Amino acid sequence: MESAAARPRPVLTADAVLPEDAGRAALVARVHDPEAGGPCVAAVRGERVVDLTAVAPTVSDLLERDDAAEVVREADGGRAWRLDELLGAPPGQGDVPHLLAPVDLQVVKAAGVTFARSLLERVIEERTGGDPAQAARVRERVVRLVGGRLDGIRPGSPEAAKVKELLLAEGLWSQYLEVGIGPDPEVFTKAPVLSAVGTGADIGVLRASVWNNPEPEAVLVVDSRGRVRGATLGNDVNLRDVEGRSALLLSRAKDNNASCAIGPFVRLLDDDFGIDAVRGLDIDLRVEGPDGYVLRGSSSLREISRDVLDLVSATYGAHHQYPDGFALFTGTLFAPTEDRRAPGEGFTHEYGDTVHISSPRLGALVNTVVPSEEAPPWTSGVGALMRSLARRGLL
Repeated sequence: MESAAARPRPVLTADAVLPEDAGRAALVARVHDPEAGGPCVAAVRGERVVDLTAVAPTVSDLLERDDAAEVVREADGGRAWRLDELLGAPPGQGDVPHLLAPVDLQVVKAAGVTFARSLLERVIEERTGGDPAQAARVRERVVRLVGGRLDGIRPGSPEAAKVKELLLAEGLWSQYLEVGIGPDPEVFTKAPVLSAVGTGADIGVLRASVWNNPEPEAVLVVDSRGRVRGATLGNDVNLRDVEGRSALLLSRAKDNNASCAIGPFVRLLDDDFGIDAVRGLDIDLRVEGPDGYVLRGSSSLREISRDVLDLVSATYGAHHQYPDGFALFTGTLFAPTEDRRAPGEGFTHEYGDTVHISSPRLGALVNTVVPSEEAPPWTSGVGALMRSLARRGLL
């Protein structure tokens, strides 16, 4: 893959990233403001983005309030920015206001293998040992022996246990099938607090990876009491060759510089956008390569194997608490298999790819693929946030 340093960037506009019903939505953003000396919590009101940091110094604090949606819609704010100006800022340039990932102190968690189609691709990764050249041959056998047996199966059910017995007899049982149809889902920590990037930013893929893909997902934003307060979009970038070598390399495959994108905004749950609306979300993916290549795909939460609230319960409860809340990637149906570089090798990123993840009621998350080693370094953590808020008299 060639360096993406000199590649042209997508031009983002408010119309391109806002939900189609933005006028009815309670939308939360975070803005890096050099004049304020740090990040600001903000409300998106049409094409204006209004500073609410004096009302709630962090998004985590805002979502602890029962009246969060009312605050976002109506509270008096400080300064305001034009959304188009924030979207037009060069990525990683700290001297101009720009959008950040719309979560802050929340732990970034992810649920994996929650869709049958992507489950089979995880099994294929494991069976090939992360070698894309073997993918087509292994995919044919795995789909022939496993595919139809997973249709409509409820994870953890007696029917799932029978399928497990059959697959064991075929020598095809896998750790991915265990979390895909077994009683316990895979839930892991995707990224450190404050390390996620927002819309318009670069997104990173390790130089060493030769088989990788985007993972377009709905992300639930949950408060410290385990209540889902909102939803947004995410890209749970996956290095298929790394994870395919060993599931114990999950952190190497998932947690790298700029490898987690969340945004563009958190849409708060309200009477117009409840948990059933989240369950019905359709998510579209478009990858546009610098060479004119285009990949399209989609994912629908209606096809998820485990209910989204079951995933929340597997993350939060008597067994684990999150005092500042958490953001939970819910998994993806999308697993690209079409060839890009060579026959039989399937899809992998090229540097300079633009990844466009969208959903009508959540807007659009747009990022450009670069080597993780060349993405803007992650330099602003919890300590920097606390010092910034203290200087502004907000703590």
